[in-house]
Amino acid sequence: MEYPQIYRSSITEAREKNETELFRASHKLNIDCKNAIETAIRENFDGMRLKKNCLRPVLEEFGADRMNWVLANTVQQKEYDGRFSRENKEWAKSFQFPEGGASGYDTRWEFIVERHPAVLDGFISLARRELAAGRAEPEKEGRRPSVREQLAMPTVPGDKPHAPNKDREVR
Repeated sequence: MEYPQIYRSSITEAREKNETELFRASHKLNIDCKNAIETAIRENFDGMRLKKNCLRPVLEEFGADRMNWVLANTVQQKEYDGRFSRENKEWAKSFQFPEGGASGYDTRWEFIVERHPAVLDGFISLARRELAAGRAEPEKEGRRPSVREQLAMPTVPGDKPHAPNKDREVR
């Protein structure tokens, strides 16, 4: 499925190029995507865990590029928050956002996801892991990867397999 392209220039540049409508349409989709992420977290977080399929509605409506754009913007804007993992902060830094407008108002503040940072960090980690593995893409919904394909898939940096703790006493 093809999704509307993200407008990656500032409002100032959009005005200079007579592309303000493109900027506004993309900005509105960024805000809508932010709202969809907040809804997905609210409806799929049980107080302890996020359901694995919580990404699906956001991906189907907005695509992986826009979802990642909104999530990376959020982490960059809240870079000071220690509840975001170092890996997710590094990932977010790989996105380059335009500077704010000439008036000093930064429109990026309008699409910051407002959920608890620890839960949002889990959502971002899940999204990165699922997208890297190719399991979250809506187009691939009908077919599950084989065990060999799953083993060949790259891991997300920072992910460590959980080995059972042999020293732990079971009661």
